[in-house]
Amino acid sequence: MRQRILAAVLCLTATATGCGATVEPARDAKPSSSVTLTNCGRQVTYDKVPERVVTNDVGITELMFALGLEDRMAGFAMPDDKGDLRDVPWKDGYDKVKWLSKDQLTKENVLDARADLVFAGWNYGFREDGGFTPEALRKLGIPSYILTESCRNGRTESSRGVMPPLDALYADLTNLGELFGVQRRAATLIAGFQRQIADVRAKAPKGSDRPSVFLYDSGQDTPFTSGRYGAPEQIITEAGGVNVTHDVADSWTTVGWESVVRRNPDVIVICDYGDVSAERKRKFLLSHAPLRNVSAVEHRRIISLDYADLVESPRNPSAIARLGAYLRTVPAGR
Repeated sequence: MRQRILAAVLCLTATATGCGATVEPARDAKPSSSVTLTNCGRQVTYDKVPERVVTNDVGITELMFALGLEDRMAGFAMPDDKGDLRDVPWKDGYDKVKWLSKDQLTKENVLDARADLVFAGWNYGFREDGGFTPEALRKLGIPSYILTESCRNGRTESSRGVMPPLDALYADLTNLGELFGVQRRAATLIAGFQRQIADVRAKAPKGSDRPSVFLYDSGQDTPFTSGRYGAPEQIITEAGGVNVTHDVADSWTTVGWESVVRRNPDVIVICDYGDVSAERKRKFLLSHAPLRNVSAVEHRRIISLDYADLVESPRNPSAIARLGAYLRTVPAGR
C-alpha cells in the first residue's frame, strides 16, 4: 500500500513534532514505580518504565517515534514492503532504532533484543499460530501492550475492534504517554491531530453529497477490506465520505464482490503495500467484470493511500486530509 504522501501532507501529520522543528524533551513527568493502564478492556499493571521496547509493524513503531521514545526502544520488526521510509516525519527514529526482522516478531528475536516490553497487535505480530501471544510472553517474564485497533471484540473468534478507530489512536497515545511519563507530549499530539481533522471536517461534503467509498486492500476472488473498527472507517468518514462496509463489525476482513457491486461505491481507495503494486491493483479493479457498472470504476475514481495511512498510526490525520481533498473533487450526484 505504497503511494508516497506529499511532503506538505506529511508536515500536517507532523504538526505536533514540527517538520524539521526541535522536538520537546521526551519525558515531562516522572512516572511512579508502577503504572496501571486499561488495554483492550483489561487493567494491566507495569512495574517499571520500559527501557527496551520492541515493536511490530510500521504504525505501531511510528507511535513510539511520534512520542519521541526512540531511546526506549531495542528494535522493531517490519516487512520491507511497507513503503519508502526516507521522507516520513520520523526518519530519525528509523535511523536510530535497530531493524530486528523484515518479517515479524518471534520469541527468539524478542529474547535476543532483551526486550522488557513488546508492543504489537492481533494480526500485527500477535498470533495464535506459532504461539506468539501476550500470554506466552508473560510466561517468559516479558510484559506486552496490545494495539487498541486490534483488540478482539468477541463477536467471532478473530473479529477485532472495540472502539472508533481514532479513539483507539488517542487511547494508545494517552496510555503510552502515561506509561513513559510523556503525558504532555501525547496531549499535544492528540490536540494537533484533532485540530487538523476538524479543519478537514469543516470543508467536507455534507448529507447526500457525501460520496460512498470502498476500501480495497487486496484479493481477487474475495476482496479484503475494512469494517467500522478499522482505521479506514474514520479516515473515510472524517474526509467526507461514507464507508460502504460500515455495517461490518470488524476491523480488517473479507467481503464478497456482490456486496461491493450492490453498494455501488462512488470512490475506491486502494491500500498500497506488498508485492502487488497500487497500479496493478488499479488495473485489476478496472478490468474486473463484476465491477464494470460500479460508479467508481465507470468514472475511474480510484485513489491510493499508504499502508501506514490506513492502519492505526500517527499518519491517520494526514491521510484524512489527503482523502478529504480528493473527495471534494467528486461531483455532487456523481
